[in-house]
Amino acid sequence: MSIKETGISKGSTETKTSRLLVICVDRDDDIGVKAGVTTPVVGRNACIEAAQRLALEDPEDADSNSIFAAVKTFEDLVSKGYQTEVAIVSGTERKGVQGDEKIVSQVKAIIEKFSANGAVIVSDGEDDESVIPIIQNVLPIVSVKRVVMRVSRSVEYSYAVFGRYLKAIAFDSKYSKFFLGVPGILLVIGGIATVLGLTREIFAVLVSVLGGAFLIRAFDVDRAWSHWTKPTPAGFIRIFTLVAGILLILASIMAGINAVNPQIAAAKPDTILKIVLNKQTIGTFVSGMIPFLWMGIGCMFGGSLLSSWFRGSMRSITDILRIIVLVALYPIVLQFTETMTKDESPFTLIPPLLIGLAAILISASLLFRKYRRKKGGDVLSE
Repeated sequence: MSIKETGISKGSTETKTSRLLVICVDRDDDIGVKAGVTTPVVGRNACIEAAQRLALEDPEDADSNSIFAAVKTFEDLVSKGYQTEVAIVSGTERKGVQGDEKIVSQVKAIIEKFSANGAVIVSDGEDDESVIPIIQNVLPIVSVKRVVMRVSRSVEYSYAVFGRYLKAIAFDSKYSKFFLGVPGILLVIGGIATVLGLTREIFAVLVSVLGGAFLIRAFDVDRAWSHWTKPTPAGFIRIFTLVAGILLILASIMAGINAVNPQIAAAKPDTILKIVLNKQTIGTFVSGMIPFLWMGIGCMFGGSLLSSWFRGSMRSITDILRIIVLVALYPIVLQFTETMTKDESPFTLIPPLLIGLAAILISASLLFRKYRRKKGGDVLSE
């Protein structure tokens, strides 16, 4: 595997340093943990042997390339007339203070045998270079060489993952219909509009198509539609109750408008806004619509309950609680409209509120106890 060396000159007060020590730093002691090599390792042949042992144990470890780069740096300096030695020093697996102390002691031990007056640090990253100030207290550093892998594992992995995503987008219909289909539709519409000279109008069409696609995907409309194309008995029930619930909700709006229509019809145009914003008008509108509104929402909840019951799903407990909460809220909302239309005291909301809360707590306790006994305690398994 090829490497790339980048040198960072640290500067030296001398024009030429006669005795240099090339130090390869392995701060996390991969060479000791993986290859079982005891540091410091001094000498060209000993460093090459250590690098080979580490490469055999872990071919993907970059420290072996750093050691070979240190040996090459040593040979280059020797060819230029320097008195040079190459060595490997390492810290500990957990790094920290003990590891840095180990590196300092090893550098001192090497200097006792090879009296150097300058050092060249070779490393494979910023982590190993963090010990440079520590070594500099022992021996002046004249240069730093960082070994950069041209093909690293992280880059290869990123390219592999990116290629996998591109393949999924291109060939998996689950993704291609959105990431390729929607842009394809937009491009086709844009091309046709350009030919017909409708470039001004086409912008609204493109924005509408893109917005509709986003809404369909955001609310899982496409998945719901795929389930409806092959309906089961539970699916038929949910479709019917959903449509019926929507119609009842729309009818509730009309009922609310009809409840306040006589007031608006008899009013002058300049007073219509005041009537609409009047609390009595709002209360009349809400009281007129809540019967159909509650029936529509109850129809949807009932359809979900029947669907879960036919499938034997434990979600039916949630559907039952929804219906109970809906029933308990009805007298509270109705009483609230009475306080708005007839100026009754807000304290009249307290009795239906307490009764509804008690009904919900009792029903929830009974339902959870029943289903816990039935399913062995796993109430929310589905």
